[in-house]
Amino acid sequence: MSALSAAFVRLHARLTPVAFVPEVRLHQADEPIGLWELTEGEFRSDRPPPFWAFAWAGGQGLARYVTDHPETVAGRRVLDLASGSGLVAIAAARAGAAAVRAVEIDELAVAAVALNAEANGVRVDAELGDILDGDAHDAEVVLAGDVFYSEAMANRVLRFLLRATRAGASVLVGDPGRAFLPRERFDELAAYQVPVSEALESVRVKRTTVWRLRAGRPTAAD
Repeated sequence: MSALSAAFVRLHARLTPVAFVPEVRLHQADEPIGLWELTEGEFRSDRPPPFWAFAWAGGQGLARYVTDHPETVAGRRVLDLASGSGLVAIAAARAGAAAVRAVEIDELAVAAVALNAEANGVRVDAELGDILDGDAHDAEVVLAGDVFYSEAMANRVLRFLLRATRAGASVLVGDPGRAFLPRERFDELAAYQVPVSEALESVRVKRTTVWRLRAGRPTAAD
């Protein structure tokens, strides 16, 4: 975590409880549009949008599930994929995971994860990098909140998650009805009504589902 990235996160986001998981506090932006433009996040450049500054519905639902069902991660090695703010990773650490690795492609997100983990008194190993063409290494549980928001992202994520299940990992996904979630691949575990930012989602509440991925058999598309 660079000092500059950490300073940026502290300057533009306040440490506040998460709406649907108030046990966890995150550095969250008060006003999304200004920050989105400040980080050139409207897909106008190579810089990722500031996903780290908001508690997205999929992450909130998944963090709620892990918090309420700590046996899902307790004593296990956990990978939080596309971690964003680190909400799901922090929930896993609080629930007793043996180790938690949070991976992001945005260095501001890595800084946010580190700051948020520290604020919640847990250890999370925040890592910068794109691992989607690789594997989950020794992770026993892979968690992914709100990752099926674009077709290109969904295709890469699904292949990664399928490799993880076939290596023996349990894969849980939190999703608020994004268009590119392949529902036929998943079994529903829980559903919640999650409060969200109206400026980001155009609604105040989104129905969010926690899914478990079925390994299935490899196909040419996988």
